[in-house]
Amino acid sequence: MLRTVTTYTREAHLVFPGSSSGALTFSARSGVLLHGLLPAITPRPDHRTGLPTRGRHMKHTTHPRHVIFGSGAVGTAVAEALVRQGESVRVVNRSGRADVPDGVEVTAGDAADPAFTTAVAAGATVVYQALNPPYHRWRQEFPALQAGVLAAAEASGARMVSMDNVYSYGPPPGGRPFTEETPDAATTRKGRLRGRMTQDLLAAHRAGRVEVAIGRASDYFGPRGGAQSNLGDLVVPALLAGRTATVLGDPDQPHTYTFIPDIGEALALLGRHPDAPGRVWHLPNDPRTRTTRELVDLAHRATGRPGSARLRRMPTAALYVLGAFNPTVRELIEMRYEFAEPFVVDSALVEERLGAVATPVEEALDRTVAAYRALRK
Repeated sequence: MLRTVTTYTREAHLVFPGSSSGALTFSARSGVLLHGLLPAITPRPDHRTGLPTRGRHMKHTTHPRHVIFGSGAVGTAVAEALVRQGESVRVVNRSGRADVPDGVEVTAGDAADPAFTTAVAAGATVVYQALNPPYHRWRQEFPALQAGVLAAAEASGARMVSMDNVYSYGPPPGGRPFTEETPDAATTRKGRLRGRMTQDLLAAHRAGRVEVAIGRASDYFGPRGGAQSNLGDLVVPALLAGRTATVLGDPDQPHTYTFIPDIGEALALLGRHPDAPGRVWHLPNDPRTRTTRELVDLAHRATGRPGSARLRRMPTAALYVLGAFNPTVRELIEMRYEFAEPFVVDSALVEERLGAVATPVEEALDRTVAAYRALRK
């Protein structure tokens, strides 16, 4: 359902002109770097019908228990998980319009404004930070957005659950998997920024100002992943149409991908589990890490087509050409290391200690393909 009001937060879904036949799409929501040539897919489908949303208006309740800042793929997945648990939910974004489950409120406002965030989260027991500013504006905008959500949690006495990525670790440590004990060793501006933001949250927790739990996901995929997923718009529609799929980086390197519904369930779990606050958790991934090519082949089989998928990699030179003219594309170039060697994120801890379980990747890709197939009807 959609609701329209007047003030704004900041969130990014970035599509840049490409060839005459398509678009180049770039995102940074969870470490996903997607680049390719095909027509952009719009608008986002209704999560129940697979059809484009047209919207309904709704009234606000007084004090929902859960307030989610951000209505992208992650924020929506959290809302869906909470609704399944019977919780009251408010989603906050810049436009006041979002495809959300029945009963979820949608409010617009500036998440960098502590007065606004404090008011909109009054009475909440958990607030969730799932925001993402434009990629090239991270340094200017992201800390203020996080501070606004932190202020809301502190004022209401709510637990704060923050969505994070793995940028702060830097390149893989000698080919070994990342764990929650991997030290920060970022070699990029964005990685160092995310590391500082994480430390700011943990410092607030240690000081007793607010309970904080941080969830880190690798590159994500799944329903609504769209142009923000390396296993999204450049892969599944092509496979359904019998065309060649396009991916970023070396498709024959093992690479961890996190299923979007699992992210939503796990962040909701961090909001309620008594042992969650005070640390970083890797959100659940299928423990058998595959190469990107293997995952594309699984998606290909899920379409019902025989044989292996036809696959190509996005030329690195295209980033440099576009980066000469576009500041957002320039910011993407420093993250190429994620797709050049084995990139494995170990999530055993959240399963062992909190009971979060990843959806088997075969089932996750079946569901992803089914969501895309519904769009074609």
